[in-house]
Amino acid sequence: MAKNSAWQDDYWLLLMQLYLKKPTGIKRLYCRDMIDLSLELHIAPQALQARMKQIDRMETPRIERIWQTYSGNPRRLARAVRLLREMKGFGAADDFYDGVEVQETFERDFRPLSEDERLTPVALTLVLDLYFQLTPQTMVSQTPEVQEMARLLRLKADDVVELLDVFQHCDPYLNLREVTFSPLLLPCQQVWQRYGNQEPAMLHELAEELKEYYR
Repeated sequence: MAKNSAWQDDYWLLLMQLYLKKPTGIKRLYCRDMIDLSLELHIAPQALQARMKQIDRMETPRIERIWQTYSGNPRRLARAVRLLREMKGFGAADDFYDGVEVQETFERDFRPLSEDERLTPVALTLVLDLYFQLTPQTMVSQTPEVQEMARLLRLKADDVVELLDVFQHCDPYLNLREVTFSPLLLPCQQVWQRYGNQEPAMLHELAEELKEYYR
């Protein structure tokens, strides 16, 4: 049985609490709070942001009622959200959904890799964007851009260099003869297949948005 991921009216409370979080307003698509709520509800951040824009425009009478009830009383809203999470099992999601098949899509991009739990497909996407900005000679730990990426992802510069090296083995234009036995080859290949043939400018635009998750 698949978990129903459709929007429910109760979710307005959770989304409004996020909207009211300082600085008040529509949150960036890939900020950590938005992604955390998306993962919690199994609803893509694009869909949540679209509904957040409805809040910003006070688009429906229901939104207006919720706003009038809770916007001036954050403690009341926090209690309502806490009760909702308790009723829905959000506080014990692993137990609540035990044995229930969850159809994940975007969620996988933010899940730790089985090959290295420090990394996610999103992190690999950011490193791939960096790959296209460097040359093989500059893919070293002393390069400022490598060090900056390491700080962003909370890794060592050598870890980023290792990923850049794996991406070199994914790059058909380099056609490297030596074989890499890195366990990260498969997840890097999967990210390359998604983005490696796109225009670098498109990948860079996405990467700049995804960086919000780590800031």
